[in-house]
Amino acid sequence: MEATAQIGVTGLAVMGRNLARNFARHGYTVAVHNRTPSRTRALVEKFGHEGTFVPAESLEDFVAALERPRRLLIMVKAGQPTDEVIEEFAPLLEPGDMIIDGGNAHFADTRRRERALRERGIHFVGTGVSGGEEGALHGPSIMPGGSEESYAVLGPMLEKISAHVDGDPCCTHIGTDGAGHFVKMVHNGIEYADMQLIAEAYQLLREVAGYTPAEIAEIFRRWNKGRLNSYLIEITAEVLAHTDPETGQPFVDIVQDAAEQKGTGRWTVQTALDLGSPVTAIAQATFARVASSRAELRAAYRPLAGGTEQELRHHEAERFTDQVEQALYASKIIAYDQGWTMIRDGAAEYGWDIDLGAVARIWRGGCIIRAAFLDRIRAAHAANPGLVSLLAEEGFAAEIGDAQVPWREVVAIAAHRGIPAPAFTAALAFYDTLRSERLPAALIQGLRDFFGAHTYHRTDREGVYHTRWAEPGRPEIRTDTGTS
Repeated sequence: MEATAQIGVTGLAVMGRNLARNFARHGYTVAVHNRTPSRTRALVEKFGHEGTFVPAESLEDFVAALERPRRLLIMVKAGQPTDEVIEEFAPLLEPGDMIIDGGNAHFADTRRRERALRERGIHFVGTGVSGGEEGALHGPSIMPGGSEESYAVLGPMLEKISAHVDGDPCCTHIGTDGAGHFVKMVHNGIEYADMQLIAEAYQLLREVAGYTPAEIAEIFRRWNKGRLNSYLIEITAEVLAHTDPETGQPFVDIVQDAAEQKGTGRWTVQTALDLGSPVTAIAQATFARVASSRAELRAAYRPLAGGTEQELRHHEAERFTDQVEQALYASKIIAYDQGWTMIRDGAAEYGWDIDLGAVARIWRGGCIIRAAFLDRIRAAHAANPGLVSLLAEEGFAAEIGDAQVPWREVVAIAAHRGIPAPAFTAALAFYDTLRSERLPAALIQGLRDFFGAHTYHRTDREGVYHTRWAEPGRPEIRTDTGTS
C-alpha cells in the first residue's frame, strides 16, 4: 500500500471516528482502522465525501499507508486495551515514528509507556482531548504531552483541528511524557466541581426560593449573559427547560438522582493526596457523586431529622437568587484556583515546565469547562508568570471580597434548611482556611507529638522540638533529627 496518509486513526468509536473526520475535513489524508473492519467500512461509506480516507483492515496495511514520520492516533479504552494496541503496532514502526494516545489515560501509565517506547526510538504522545463527541468533530481543546520533537511534527496538525478563540488555537505543547494527560485529568476534576456547584445552586433555587425547573432555566440563561458565561451554565439551562415527552414532567424529575463517573475525578483526588495539593472542592464534588449512588445508605439516612422549613416571599426569593449567583461565582473561582494549584504542584513533582497561562488559553474553547473568565485567568498569568493563586490577582480578590457575605449566607441557609451543599461549603471552608492568621493545626501537632513523638516547630525559634509529656513538668527537648 502506498504511503499517502498524514495521520492514521485506529479505534473508530464515536470519539475516534469524529477526530478522523475532523482531520479529513481540514484537508489531511487519514488512514482509518478498527479491530472490527465493518466499522472502518461504515465510516468511509457514510462520511467519505468529507475528505480523503484510506481504509485498512490489517495492521500492516494501516501502518504502510502512513507517511514518515508516521503519526498513529489510538482511540481505544484506557488501561490494558491501550497497552495491547501499543504492543501490536510498535513492532511495525521505525525510529522517529509516533504513537498518539488520545484517550483518557492515567498520566502515570502515559509516563510508563513513554519511557518504554523512547527506548525503542518511538515517540509516545499522551494527548488530552476535551469537548466530547461534538468537540472532537468541530474543534476540541487538545493537550498533547511528549517530546518537543514530536510536537514540532504533530503540533501544527493538532492546532489546525482544535477549537479557535480570537484566532488562537486551543492546543499547545503541555510538557514532556505524561503532562498532557495530567492536565486533562485536572481539567476533568475541575469539571466535576463545576457541575456539582451548578447542581447545588439549582437545588437551592428550587427548594429554598421555590422556583420551578423552567423558571430556574431562565435564571441560568440570565446568568450566562454575565460573568458566569460558560458552556456548562448554557447547557444547564437547556437541561432544566426540557420536558419529558412521555410524562410531561420536568426532565430532571424523571432522571434517577445517582450520578455516575468514569474515574478521572477520582484520579484527580487520589493524585492530589499524593501531591499534598488541597483540592477540597473537587474532592467533595467527587464524593457527592459517590454518595448519590449509595442507595442503601441513603435509605437508612432518609427517615432522620432534617432542617427547618421556611417559605420565602417573592422579593426574598429574588434576593436569595442574587446571593446564590454570588456564591456560585466565588466557589467556581476557588475550584479553578485549586485546579491551577494542582497543575503547578504536579509540574514541580514530575519535572514539567507547564505554562499555566497557556492552559487557560487553550481551555477558552472546545473543552467542557470553557468559560468567559478563563481569558482573565490567562491574562493574570501572562502578567505575572509566578502567580501563586488567582486570589493574589487584584480583580479576583475584589470579587471574592464582594461575594463572601452572600456566599456565607447561602451556606448558612443550606445548613439551616438541611439542603446538602458540599461543594459550596468546601470552597468557603478552603477560602477561610487559607486566609486565617492561625489554624487549629497547632493543636493537631501537639496531639501528634503527645501520642507519637512526631515533634513540632515553634513560632519563636528555629529547630524541631518534642515535649516529654509523661515526665513531671513535661520538659521540652530540641531534636533536629525528628520529623514534623
